[in-house]
Amino acid sequence: MKFTLEKKDSQSQARAGQIQTDHGLINTPIFMPVGTAGTVKAVHQRELKEDIQAQIILGNTYHLYLRPGLDILEKAGGLHKFNGWDRPILTDSGGYQVFSLAGTRKIKEEGVTFKSHIDGSKHNFTPENVMDIQRTIGADIIMAFDECTPYPCEYGYARNSMDMTHRWLKRCIDRFDATEGKYGYHQTLFPIVQGSVYKDLRKQSAEFIAAQGREGNAIGGLSVGEPAEMMYEMTELVTEILPADKPRYLMGVGTPANILECIALGVDMFDCVMPTRNARNGMLFTSEGIINIRNEKWKDDFSPIDPLIGNYASSFYSKAYLRHLTVSKEILAAQIASIHNLSFYLWLVGQAREHILSGDFGVWKDAMVKKVSTRL
Repeated sequence: MKFTLEKKDSQSQARAGQIQTDHGLINTPIFMPVGTAGTVKAVHQRELKEDIQAQIILGNTYHLYLRPGLDILEKAGGLHKFNGWDRPILTDSGGYQVFSLAGTRKIKEEGVTFKSHIDGSKHNFTPENVMDIQRTIGADIIMAFDECTPYPCEYGYARNSMDMTHRWLKRCIDRFDATEGKYGYHQTLFPIVQGSVYKDLRKQSAEFIAAQGREGNAIGGLSVGEPAEMMYEMTELVTEILPADKPRYLMGVGTPANILECIALGVDMFDCVMPTRNARNGMLFTSEGIINIRNEKWKDDFSPIDPLIGNYASSFYSKAYLRHLTVSKEILAAQIASIHNLSFYLWLVGQAREHILSGDFGVWKDAMVKKVSTRL
């Protein structure tokens, strides 16, 4: 993997770059649609490519390991062949899913024992076998196995968790470097900065992760309930330490305003389930603000959802029609809304990139944050 920094904004830490992988080029800053189980919910791969113009999508180690399972994925030739997506893929290590299974998992130095949410069967994740699992899944970018701390958490817990995440990272690196990909293309390992919302821990973790010299780095353990200003403070602290010549990935973030503010802090890569999850509940993100399409006010609004986005679903379907589908609980409502929201997120980071390159990102960002945060 190769990262090229094209331009840095003169008024902030925002930057435009390119990540070259064996499955194609990624222009940054970038938003990555979440395809937890090998699919972005309610969206065809053709729509992801042609309409949404996604450059990279996510899969999840925990979910893919449980279903369809590693045997099926290896027989298929990896996740790219299995789901028909021929562009880059990133896989989360499953650390966040293990975090969310608080009632059915046990964390020890060796790894994590947990029960499947599908059938209750018992499984074990270690730094070593999580590397092996992600080798079999075959993502271009794979994540180190870490513990995602909850918010709030006590300082002592956060420190001990961070130290263990660092020890796990060493084991991940050793296993990753001792193995090879199974499908004839390069895979890259990203370490993850932890430390909860404690400045000294975040600084220590960022320095440790930067010292590993990997091809990219991630920031985890944020967007788990802490106030937005605290998330920005931790992000800024970490991006000032992580090397400028490597891509920076802020995991699980977030709202359109969160993304714009964190681009300004020097983050290059984002993912979040929000655009598709909220779409299925009737919440649309647009260039003018946030729409609850269930509201009566859209009943006879025959204007397009958001023609500025340039996407078929956003330009062709009216708000009134989408409201009708939504209140009628038609499957098509989830499809249209999901395609629109993902298109908007990709449009937003694409616009950010253009304004970084043209030199007026700061003014544009401030105006756009106000717009995208408005409830219409």
